Amino acid sequence: MIAKPHLLAVAVSAALTATLAAPAQAQTVPPTPTATVLDTVIVTGTRVTDRTVAESASPIDIITGEALQATGTTELATALARAIPSLNFPRPAINDGTDAARPAQLRGLAPDHTLVLVNGKRYHPGALVNVNGSQGRSSSPVDLNSIPVAAIERVEVLRDGASAQYGSDAIAGVVNIVLKGADSGGRLSANYGQFSAGDGAQYQLQGDVGLRLGAEGSLHLAAQTGHQDQSDRARPYIGTPSATSPPLGRVVQRLGDPEIDNHSLAYNAEYPVEDYLSFYSFGVYTKRETLSNGFFRPGGDSRNIPAIYPDGFLPQIFNTADDISVTAGFHATTAGETDVDFSYTYGSSELAFDIRNTLNRSLGPTSPTAFYAGQLELVQHVLNLDFNKALDWGLAYPVTLSYGAEWRGEEYTISPGEPGSWINGGVLLPDGAPAPSGAQVFPGFRPSDSGSFDRHSLSYYVGLEGDVTERLSLGVAARYEDYSDFGSETTGKLSARYAFSDAVALRATASTGFHAPSLQQQYYQTTSTNFIGGIPFDLVTFRVTNPAGIALGAEPLKAETSENFSLGLVLTPVENLYVTIDGYHIKVKDRITLSENLTSTAVRTWLNNNGFPDVAGGRYFTNALDTTTRGVDLVGTYTWQLAASKLDFTLGYNYNKTEIDRVAPNPPALEAIDPTALRFGRVELGRFEVGYPRDKFLLSGAWENDAWRLSATTSRYGEFTIRNANPALDQTFDPKWLLDLSASFRTGSWEFTLGGDNVLNEYPDELIFANSNAGQLPFPTQNPFGFNGAYVYLRADYRW
Repeated sequence: MIAKPHLLAVAVSAALTATLAAPAQAQTVPPTPTATVLDTVIVTGTRVTDRTVAESASPIDIITGEALQATGTTELATALARAIPSLNFPRPAINDGTDAARPAQLRGLAPDHTLVLVNGKRYHPGALVNVNGSQGRSSSPVDLNSIPVAAIERVEVLRDGASAQYGSDAIAGVVNIVLKGADSGGRLSANYGQFSAGDGAQYQLQGDVGLRLGAEGSLHLAAQTGHQDQSDRARPYIGTPSATSPPLGRVVQRLGDPEIDNHSLAYNAEYPVEDYLSFYSFGVYTKRETLSNGFFRPGGDSRNIPAIYPDGFLPQIFNTADDISVTAGFHATTAGETDVDFSYTYGSSELAFDIRNTLNRSLGPTSPTAFYAGQLELVQHVLNLDFNKALDWGLAYPVTLSYGAEWRGEEYTISPGEPGSWINGGVLLPDGAPAPSGAQVFPGFRPSDSGSFDRHSLSYYVGLEGDVTERLSLGVAARYEDYSDFGSETTGKLSARYAFSDAVALRATASTGFHAPSLQQQYYQTTSTNFIGGIPFDLVTFRVTNPAGIALGAEPLKAETSENFSLGLVLTPVENLYVTIDGYHIKVKDRITLSENLTSTAVRTWLNNNGFPDVAGGRYFTNALDTTTRGVDLVGTYTWQLAASKLDFTLGYNYNKTEIDRVAPNPPALEAIDPTALRFGRVELGRFEVGYPRDKFLLSGAWENDAWRLSATTSRYGEFTIRNANPALDQTFDPKWLLDLSASFRTGSWEFTLGGDNVLNEYPDELIFANSNAGQLPFPTQNPFGFNGAYVYLRADYRW
């Protein structure tokens, strides 16, 4: 069980006794201006209560709820990728659970190097750890698409290291999702669209409403439900025909987006009981069912039973994801004008695996064709106690002192599948050889893989920031974090902003950061059986405590650590024009990576002779790489006010390059067993260095009057490369331009929108034949904008 937060409970009790001893005047919080994004008061990356986007010492993007809703997509991560040049969100396919919970990258770093908050509180990561051949392999990030767009007022994206302020994971930056409040009114929305190729039809129904609770309280409710048909860009097999190959001239494989059913609920409430005390709570629940595809098994394939599937079969994975996040707490102001925030957050991610249209070859003709293969679950408990106080030091403005503590408990559980999903039933192949064990495409988790693992951490932080003069702002922050499993980390941050004039300002930050090894990375384990010379052997993705993995060099994971530096220029040369240019340098040490499969004859022989007679080898997570990421972000916005309308322009550009500085040598234990072992091949290293776009450009314009809104966005995705184990098969994909268009008409409370994404029907370069599975899989699944072609949609909105 997770340890109890005794130390923080004592601190809470003492703080409440001291801080709530006497009433105080109501806290004055400036209203959030709505005239321009630049004037929006931010709550991410700063504890100052009236800091705006234009005044921030760190680069920060504000993506409004209206901007998210204006895109054709209903996925939060996809909408953010279309608005933020440094965010990459590819659409992997035939990648098992990764198809159901796709990872997003900020600044080319790992998906779990970006911290996700909801209303400033840590959101739980997903239970899935990515172990297949996609961008973000080895990571265990938050599933951004588990948060419904209908509930969002805005998203604040801090493109800067912030571990000293928020703790683990904020190496690349922070995504803070701010939920709507009572003042947002109400909205009903219906959306329908499909790809120009005639598949992938989607519908989405959304609704949200803001309500008043008494004279001062507020409640916002949001719900959305939708369905997405799968898309398919696979082609017929054009290789050499045989009994064990797919049929010629017929598409039997599938390559595209999965089929998805998605249902979400969210609420955001606050209720003041006194001028100095108010309680709040918010939460999100999402249930998503995803049907994705594996690789086709031909009729004559030894893994097939012709009596069940005479023409072969395409196995499918049906994932059910349940995400719950609930926060409750209070704000208070003491007699000494100290603001206090205490909260508890519960988060849970469950991902179940059901395998369909499959069989267990070793069970023979009586094999079922569907299996429950097990479940992954991550539960997170977070207690936060935060203090904020304005100090009058005789400077131009008060200095803000912030300090506090956080306790976090996590528990990770792997539940086994039904026996038929993983056992070997003993039925032999026609040639007398043993049949493979378990369900085809995804053998279930075995009892030996299952287990429940937990840890807790306690952290303390302090920060000081303010305007030293009318032109100079400074900030300093430090955080100490102690984990029950791997030890402690201390991080710090310095920030500064100097305004040469109202039109020109320079900003800079320097910080250290870290990503704690997740429980998923430490304890995920799965086993499959291979027959070698007719003898069954286990191939294992080892948890780091597995004795066989330790024999091959697996070690306890330690934290990834970073050094972050940024330097930026803020320009507002004329009214309504805002331009920022920010360069960054991020050095990450001891990055956690999943090794190659270690399955050589020398490895198998050593394991079999030294206490592991059934194990042929496997892979494990390890701190393997040091990398340096350098890049630049350019963001510009301009609003042109006309007589009865306005034009909004936004330009964004990101250039990003990651280089591997060090690859850890093989550990002595592995070196002694097999001096030729390769733990990290060029395919995996290529994902870090060249597997995502080198640059990305966005330019959008929107014209709006009382009745109409016309918008256009052009995007350019830079080149990327997929490396192969054989260098001769490496392939670099050219940059591509995309165009999105939409037109909206308003009449009374109604708004109708016709739009198209990728209206020019752009596709990525096709894979060369040698990489295309004999022509069946023509497009790269790492492509940053997918490979579905043009998408057309209609939307109707009713507001009040």
